[in-house]
Amino acid sequence: MAFPPPLSDIRVLEFAGLAPGPFAGLLMADFGATVLRIDRPVPGAHSSDPPPPTPDLLVRRKSSIAVNLKSAAGAALVKSLIPSVDVVIDPFRPGVLERLGLGPRDLMKHNQRLVVGRVTGFRRDGKYSMMAGHDINYLAVSGVLSMLGRAGDKPYPPANILGDFAGGGAMCFMGIVLALLTREKTGMGQVVEANMVDGSAMLATMPRLGTKTRAWNQPRGKNQLDGGAPWYDTYETKDGRYMAVGAIEPQFFAAFLKGLSLSESDLPGDRWDSSTWPQMRDLFAGTFASKTRAEWEAIFDGTDACCTPVLTQAELEESGFDQRPAVTLRNSPALAIIDDAERPVLGQGNGVDGQGWSEKGLSPGCDGEELLGRWMGWFKERQYKVVNGGLELTQKPSRL
Repeated sequence: MAFPPPLSDIRVLEFAGLAPGPFAGLLMADFGATVLRIDRPVPGAHSSDPPPPTPDLLVRRKSSIAVNLKSAAGAALVKSLIPSVDVVIDPFRPGVLERLGLGPRDLMKHNQRLVVGRVTGFRRDGKYSMMAGHDINYLAVSGVLSMLGRAGDKPYPPANILGDFAGGGAMCFMGIVLALLTREKTGMGQVVEANMVDGSAMLATMPRLGTKTRAWNQPRGKNQLDGGAPWYDTYETKDGRYMAVGAIEPQFFAAFLKGLSLSESDLPGDRWDSSTWPQMRDLFAGTFASKTRAEWEAIFDGTDACCTPVLTQAELEESGFDQRPAVTLRNSPALAIIDDAERPVLGQGNGVDGQGWSEKGLSPGCDGEELLGRWMGWFKERQYKVVNGGLELTQKPSRL
């Protein structure tokens, strides 16, 4: 028997922002929460001729209202929603919402059960707290960036995956869920403060601890798991594609050598002797270059060699690879990403346009008024009106 997704009764207000905040909101929506994004007012918002979608692509299952937060009536509209919502996601730099009169203290006066999820780049205290930055900067001061990259080369960030999404958005989502769990025990909400410095540093727990052991005590790019060891690396094939190798354990390494038609005697020496690694890498590289990726796939598929193709996003999309929610809850699965209602284990109901491969975006003001009607019983020109593309409160609710 399948139950509704775990966050089905949760209402979320998400202030529009960059990647980590919207990603936390996306995860909330995937697990059943109703998410209403608050956008800046633009001409055409809340009209029959809506403006173009914003650049934000992390909008799966979200709705939008456009609000001028700098106007008293706009800020009042947001405050009037607070008694009816469970979570607010704040993606801004420290102090932004406070200056608008919408900081956690202001909001929680109207709802003691409110959870306010705040995600910043730098820590909220310390020398960097008021500085602008991006993913690469947060990784840099966390100590993580110094560990990423090839030996003899400069540190290299993994796009914005590690900071923005893993260390920021996903950690904020986890904090929100923990706060909701605590609320079940205490009846009280709280402020969740996530930042990409601490989030990224936590994700790097194993290599950080490994720097005091043989596992990771060498310079960048010279350790077993950072591209130093030739049996944990990628190799180009004859057709310009790549294979990934992770043959660490002896039995896996033996299967790997067998697939390459090599034996221990072909190696330049003991594989645990790092002085042999450059020659061993050259041997593996030359071998992989002798066949196409498809040929290597035919050799290694179904074996324990820990050798797999490096597939591109385009290849996965063309092959029909099904995008799935982050985790599978067997009894209360998340909402589906792909349109395949016959496989409820992957998510409940039908999926979304684009199947998780493309996103048309969300226009400011799209579907948000319908949500205000469901949540609040509000109607345009009664409780709110549109002023210069943004919603403003027309009458102050008695409970505020």
